[in-house]
Amino acid sequence: MANPNIVNVTSIYGNVSNVSLTTTSATSLVSNAASSGNVLKVDNIVAANTSSSAATITINVYSAAALGGTAYPIASAISVPANSTLIVTDKSTAFYLTENMSVGAVAGTASTIVVTTSWEQIS
Repeated sequence: MANPNIVNVTSIYGNVSNVSLTTTSATSLVSNAASSGNVLKVDNIVAANTSSSAATITINVYSAAALGGTAYPIASAISVPANSTLIVTDKSTAFYLTENMSVGAVAGTASTIVVTTSWEQIS
């Protein structure tokens, strides 16, 4: 696993994904493959509860791509009130994913939370 040098950046691409958490198993939000040659800067993670009752969410950073390795929580079993949103991270708390790392979400109740994630792909 390399940590690409971002001093001589050749490109920065903005990315966004919207993921419905349809199970209570870990669901991938963003993954940086081994040997990708990229660093990913995760800028925003927003969880929207679309149900009429509270639901919990956990966001983990994984020590390997594709939700592999060890899960390290950055938000653990946080209750999202009914029909509202939770800003898990924003520009002021952005973080980097080096090669062979990933971010995933676990819902306490399936089919109630939609997670929007935005990140920069730096190479």
